[in-house]
Amino acid sequence: MTSSSVTGLWKKISNKFSKPNNTSSAATIIQRDDHCVSRKHISDAALKVIRRLNDEGFDAYLVGGGVRDLLLGGHPKDFDIATNATPEQVRGAFRNSRIIGRRFRIVHVRFGKEVIEVTTFRGSHDAPSTSTQRNKNSARTESGMLTRDNVYGSIDEDAARRDLSINALYYSSRDFCVHDYVGGMHDLEQKLIRIIGDPETRYREDPVRMLRVVRFAAKLNFDIEQHTEEPLKRLAPLLTDISAARMFDEVIKLLMSGQGLQTYALMQRYDLFRPLFPATHKMLNQTASAAEELIQQGLINTDARIAEGKPVTPAFIYAVLLWPVVKKTHKEIIDSGVPEIPALHQAAERVLHKQQQTVAIPKRFSLPMRDIWELQSRLTRRSGKRAELLLGHRYFRAGFDFLLLREQAGEIEAGLGQWWLAFQEAHSDTRGAMLTQVPAGDKARPTRRRRGPRKAR
Repeated sequence: MTSSSVTGLWKKISNKFSKPNNTSSAATIIQRDDHCVSRKHISDAALKVIRRLNDEGFDAYLVGGGVRDLLLGGHPKDFDIATNATPEQVRGAFRNSRIIGRRFRIVHVRFGKEVIEVTTFRGSHDAPSTSTQRNKNSARTESGMLTRDNVYGSIDEDAARRDLSINALYYSSRDFCVHDYVGGMHDLEQKLIRIIGDPETRYREDPVRMLRVVRFAAKLNFDIEQHTEEPLKRLAPLLTDISAARMFDEVIKLLMSGQGLQTYALMQRYDLFRPLFPATHKMLNQTASAAEELIQQGLINTDARIAEGKPVTPAFIYAVLLWPVVKKTHKEIIDSGVPEIPALHQAAERVLHKQQQTVAIPKRFSLPMRDIWELQSRLTRRSGKRAELLLGHRYFRAGFDFLLLREQAGEIEAGLGQWWLAFQEAHSDTRGAMLTQVPAGDKARPTRRRRGPRKAR
């Protein structure tokens, strides 16, 4: 669907929606002719799940980002289903499924490489109840964070339990209508990110919702609604309550979805970056533009690669985020009398060990990060056979790209990156001539110049 047709659709139906009422249980029903969701844009696997659950006597709806993106004229790849069937009942209907999760149990139904996520309608935690079962299925910390969320309910309760209004729209393949319980269609039309319910309560239940607010604001280029925005900076420290392992995945979603630079800017605006990367945050305050330019340029380059369909790796972006701290620690260790490369190993170990407390980086990424950092020293040493040997290093390309990034950000003078580019493309006889011109003990020189981030090359 073209942008003009989407705009025309909104003009046609916008008068149907009023300002959201997050406490209402009455749904606004958007008829088939008044929305652009079409089954031809929904995966066959998702439709099979809905039909099977309907045939088993259950209600089942397409919900979440898939509906949102279809309404915005997109072509989503991931589809989620919400149903009144319990996880055990869903599991019984699909042999190709398994129940996962502890905090909130969901079912993954697998069709080859495609996985359809099926959730049971969630219920309210605040409804008066003396049920022992409800207490067993729900638990909170003293700060209000939900550590167990397996209270089941009706579709309108489920809508109220979702995080953002634009993610709480339900499409039924029975009547082909979109069901809106919390004003999500209004917020899509107004391009607003709105948390459902009381923002502070919802953020305390799950502080990661604050990260989702800024992620979707950046992804969709939407504004953050006033009441949704107000507590963000004040409640940002609650992110320290989230497990470091979960936070690793959240950072990937934030900075490696194609809008990393804009997301990072919003994280800084609302002080959400500090709890995730406290040491880097401290460095940004101390070194001002130098570290900031490196991070911004790294995100610019990553966003560009994603837009071009090129692969990106968490190891590279995490190496960028922690490099200012590694560089400072490296210098301190060298000043204590430790040789350059061993000092770099020690610096990497210290920085990564401390970072694990807030964001747990798996070894499959932290080990390449160490290599990328070490190559920054080795790439300056090109004499003899060193240059030829470095070309065979398994992370040479990542280390080389990191070197180019440092030049782009103005951390070191330009020139070394161009030499390595020419060396890679040269024939063996030309390489020999290039090496004879390399001075002994060659080093990349730091620069005092400070430039703003440039467009990715």
